[in-house]
Amino acid sequence: MEAEGMEKEKEKEKKNGEQQQPLNNKKKRKPRLIVRLGSLLVSHYLFVSVVCCVAGAVSLLLLPVLAKNTYISENALLPGSASPMFSGQDVSEAKNFVQDIIDMRYTDEDKRIELLRLIAQHMADVGAEVYHHKFHSHSTRFHPLQFFSCTPGLAVVQTNRSCSLFGVNSVGIIRAPRGDGKEAIVLVTPYNSENIQLNEAFSLGLAYSIFSLLSRVAWLAKDIVWLAADSRHGEYTAVSAWLKDYHNPFFFGDAQKVDSDMCPMQNILHPGTNSQVFKRAGTMAAALIFKVMENKERSERDRLDIYAEASNGQMPNLDLINTVHYLAVHRQGLSVMVGTVSSLLNSAWLKFTGEILQGLSRLAKSLNPDWKFEITPADFVQGTATLASSIYYQAVGVPTGSHGAFRDYQVDAITLELSPRTSLNIENAQSAFLLRSGRLIEGVVRSVNNLLEKFHQSFFLYFLAAPNKFVSVGVYMIAFALLIAPLPIVAAALFSDSKRKESSMDASEKSEEVEREADSWKWLHAAKVVFMVHLWTVVVSLLPYKISQFSGITTTTSMLLWVGFSVASLLILYRVMGSPYSYSSKNGEWKILKAVTVAAASIGLGLMSIINFSTAQIGAMLLVPMCLMVRPLRRHAVAAFSLRILVHHACNLALVLVGFPPAGSIIVKAFSEGFERASIGTFWEWAEFLWAWNSATYLYLLLVHLPCWVLCVLILCHP
Repeated sequence: MEAEGMEKEKEKEKKNGEQQQPLNNKKKRKPRLIVRLGSLLVSHYLFVSVVCCVAGAVSLLLLPVLAKNTYISENALLPGSASPMFSGQDVSEAKNFVQDIIDMRYTDEDKRIELLRLIAQHMADVGAEVYHHKFHSHSTRFHPLQFFSCTPGLAVVQTNRSCSLFGVNSVGIIRAPRGDGKEAIVLVTPYNSENIQLNEAFSLGLAYSIFSLLSRVAWLAKDIVWLAADSRHGEYTAVSAWLKDYHNPFFFGDAQKVDSDMCPMQNILHPGTNSQVFKRAGTMAAALIFKVMENKERSERDRLDIYAEASNGQMPNLDLINTVHYLAVHRQGLSVMVGTVSSLLNSAWLKFTGEILQGLSRLAKSLNPDWKFEITPADFVQGTATLASSIYYQAVGVPTGSHGAFRDYQVDAITLELSPRTSLNIENAQSAFLLRSGRLIEGVVRSVNNLLEKFHQSFFLYFLAAPNKFVSVGVYMIAFALLIAPLPIVAAALFSDSKRKESSMDASEKSEEVEREADSWKWLHAAKVVFMVHLWTVVVSLLPYKISQFSGITTTTSMLLWVGFSVASLLILYRVMGSPYSYSSKNGEWKILKAVTVAAASIGLGLMSIINFSTAQIGAMLLVPMCLMVRPLRRHAVAAFSLRILVHHACNLALVLVGFPPAGSIIVKAFSEGFERASIGTFWEWAEFLWAWNSATYLYLLLVHLPCWVLCVLILCHP
């Protein structure tokens, strides 16, 4: 019996050992690959940061080389597949209409009404439905609730406004013979009703000839809307006011009734026509804003300038630009241009970089003939200047024309500026120029008319490197990803380094329980500092709302008031919440503060990349080096002097100076327009420009960039 009991106990011990063995093996199992990779990156964060930043800068510089040729993605567009119908007879109609406008020498309100009657009468003669849309100017006063709204805030309607303060748009609608009224194409021609110029008269004449042609064609499947926008209060104001009423039906209140009775427009057309009834067509498939411009510089060919940037970096579908470019170059022989930064065209370092890239491309081609990315220095400089312009105007977040009002309603629209190679006063040049321009607009309308659905095949996120070259989102986002990749790695490395130093401290230094608890929760103090600085910047961003209500003060005074109130609120916050240096720095508190700052910067840049990628891209170029390089200046004060320490201090101070938004704006304006034009009020003018257009860049500067700059200054001054 005893032997049997011993055998049973041995079997139980064997079973227990077999059960414990998998547990021990499980404990000894290596961590997952992603954990080991993360630990490797954190342990070598300095090397990773340098490699990522250099790679991000190089990839950003190589974007002109990586740009691809544009192409038509939507096969249904079929640009240039049909012969144009715009002929010399249409040119004669345009010239006659221009002559009628020129003959009207008006200086008072009655003559202005005569111009409206002339436009409306010509619209009605081609069988269009005609009405007039009355609007008033927009208010540019700052208001925090206007951000991300479709249009700038409207001024309050007052009953004592005179008729001269209102603008009147003339609108004509052609119902498509083959359509069902559910879609429409909009043509917009802005003009100043108070003082119309020769080029504006040609714009109206060109629009009328195209409108007349489209009223007679049999292939039209979408309604055509011609908006003769009264731009006396601004082109964008006229178009956005009409679009707001088009998409948001309104009901007349007492204020509108007073305005309607005060400025009657019933008798502009022939008797019996009510020109104040707002009429609508179908959903807008696309919109073309075209203007005739007087070209001061004589050229060999007629010129076409394309403007596409809308609010907060929005762009129309690339197929619309590709269609215009194809028809303009390959059918009408026009010289197509997009925006460029002219100061970069004569840059010596860009030309030198282009020569280096050309040599590298030739070397790569000799190694493998399939590697075809050769680019000349001239093309590289031109592509860089065009790409810089595209990034800048998207980053500013302000539309480059009235087409931005359409993009706010998700309608693809661009502005076309047509310039003749000679003066508009030359008779022969007029006919040839109007013929080419009319056939171009007709071809674009015909291509959009072929669509069975809205533009969706091509890109919406892209940079233009030339009229026929673009950089897609899949390429240019690599530079941004490389720039911000070190931020979370550095934040984790700083935090882990601080915890490692804390755990390796002597027992004598950790004797008191209060000190041990303070060391364990010092990250909470850093998080509180970061949170309070961001809360302070919210107050700073709202101060212009009160300052802008002061009348009769200059921009310099407004800027000084802004700075004064901001400093005062910071001192109040300092008194209420205490000093950010309340904890001892011997245990590496500044590293925890820097870790939280870097994490906040990465989150802010990531969120901004969703709203406006270009703003986040430019912000990352300034913010990432500043956040990575910053460290307390006093920590090197006791060390021996060395060139490395001197260079590090100089870089920190330079980045802090350039990274301060007011200082950066003054430096940019000084180098671009001259030091005599730069002043303290420069940043106020820029900020006022941004908030007037509801640009999200204003929010980025004050809610992301400014708090990170303040935190970097706190780290530099850390004891």
